Amino acid sequence: MTTVLLVEDDDSIALMIREFLEGEGYQTIRADSGLEGLRVFWERQPDLVVLDVMLPEMDGLTLCQKLRERSHVPILMLSAKNETNDKVNALQQGADDYLSKPFSLKELGARIMALHRRASRTGDKATLVSGTAVSDGELGLDDSRRMLLIRGKEVHVTYSEYEIFKQFWTHPGKVFSRDELLNKIRGIDSFVTERSVDVHITNLRKKVEVDPKEPVYIKTVWGAGYKFERKL
Repeated sequence: MTTVLLVEDDDSIALMIREFLEGEGYQTIRADSGLEGLRVFWERQPDLVVLDVMLPEMDGLTLCQKLRERSHVPILMLSAKNETNDKVNALQQGADDYLSKPFSLKELGARIMALHRRASRTGDKATLVSGTAVSDGELGLDDSRRMLLIRGKEVHVTYSEYEIFKQFWTHPGKVFSRDELLNKIRGIDSFVTERSVDVHITNLRKKVEVDPKEPVYIKTVWGAGYKFERKL
């Protein structure tokens, strides 16, 4: 059974979401503050996190960042804020999706299903080579744990970041348009736009490149999109 950690301080909203998720067959654990959410996460190791932005003790964005530093668990953020900058900020902190309040439970269920499906999907391991040598260190993918291997170190990434980098890694030199990358990470009604692809690219460069402002691996092809170059 899939376990969902719900971090929400509003009792009425938490009860509504919990009853819905349990009716859909999910085991649901609830925490009502950021600090409790962090503690419960490490104790219970849920399969997916639904996380409110506005929380006591530790806000949701900070909690998201802390979880992402050590885990690649799918994270869906909830917020009463509906500005694009708020959504982009959530993605930058490591969230995989963002849902604005008020929302329908049907949409919430669809987004959770999409995130869980992406998390459960296995890739073509034959095309992934961990620790492939390049001129300035080791760069590769660990598909079983959905991690990047950057200069010999394991680096946690979001599911969207992983899917994008996986496309780059398995198709070096190919130019991907933003629409093509969107299709690789799009879930059911998920919040994905061309700008969110740019955010994921920026985050990947921060993790992969020695100098993200002068990228060696992930190159911008002006007017076309992005491509990945291996320095062999």
